[in-house]
Amino acid sequence: MNIWNNTSDFILLGLFNYTEAHLFLFVMVLTIAFSSLVGNALMILLIHQDVHLHTPMYFLLSQLSLMDMMLISTIVPKMAADYLSGKKSISPAGCGLQIFFFLTLAGGECFLLAAMSYDRYVAVCHPLRYPILMSWQLCLRMTVGSWFLGAADGLMQAAATLSFPFCDAHEINHFFCEAPTLVRLACADTFVFEYVMYICCVLMLLVPFSLILISYSLILAVVLQMRSREARKKAFSTCSSHLSVVGLFYGAGIFTYMGPKSYRSANHDKIVSVFYTIFTPLLNPLIYSMRNSEVKGALRKCMGQCAALSSFHSLAIVDIAARNIGVQVSRRFIASVSLG
Repeated sequence: MNIWNNTSDFILLGLFNYTEAHLFLFVMVLTIAFSSLVGNALMILLIHQDVHLHTPMYFLLSQLSLMDMMLISTIVPKMAADYLSGKKSISPAGCGLQIFFFLTLAGGECFLLAAMSYDRYVAVCHPLRYPILMSWQLCLRMTVGSWFLGAADGLMQAAATLSFPFCDAHEINHFFCEAPTLVRLACADTFVFEYVMYICCVLMLLVPFSLILISYSLILAVVLQMRSREARKKAFSTCSSHLSVVGLFYGAGIFTYMGPKSYRSANHDKIVSVFYTIFTPLLNPLIYSMRNSEVKGALRKCMGQCAALSSFHSLAIVDIAARNIGVQVSRRFIASVSLG
């Protein structure tokens, strides 16, 4: 098989075809992506504006929202532009950047979710020692560590993937550049790279996921000892919703990056990738934040302030208009008296 020129563009085949059904799905995906951007931006705004939310827990939530916003922005605009324009090419440099940013954000989110589960474990199991066990210094270290480890993995995989020579078939059966899909086009032995990538996935997927399961197991053990039936019910509801989103995110990632090749196809990988690139960024603010009474209170407060500000502006406009009318009436009266 001939080796293809690495300076030429790749072709992203995309997620949708040009049919009515796929056009409907495309609009749905755009709606979900837009809702995700709005929801996560709102979370960041509320956490920044409300002093009561300036805690390690909500700081981690704001970082999660930031990662989700950037993840959506890395994938969806390019996918939408390709579908609408019909131009599906992407340069090797653009492909490398997409791999880097995607893995930086998705990998960072893997570690950040583990940090958030530790925060919840300390809050539920050791509430009196929370300021010590979950200090701001530790919170910042975990946050910076999540970003750094994600960026290191993204840089390594992007550089290694693009270093391979590629064959004649330069069409990527995906809606964005993802390392496992791109490696299939390589005209070289990729065994060592795939082995290293597998080890990275163990460190970035299985280890954080195991820590999350351990944290929530310890939380549930404490919840079972609660005397209040209502408190147990509320805690179970919260834990189950958190674990469902975590399971969706990590499960989809493990399937794509660690699943046996014999059980996977490019079409399956595309569909599974939708879950951790589009769906979970929408679910995260809903599950982790909007069901929280403190966040709801901050939202009501913000909406009240906006309504009060809007009323103030309306009254100010009415007052200015009334003064202008009064001035005009006075001038006409003075003018009529003068003429008389």
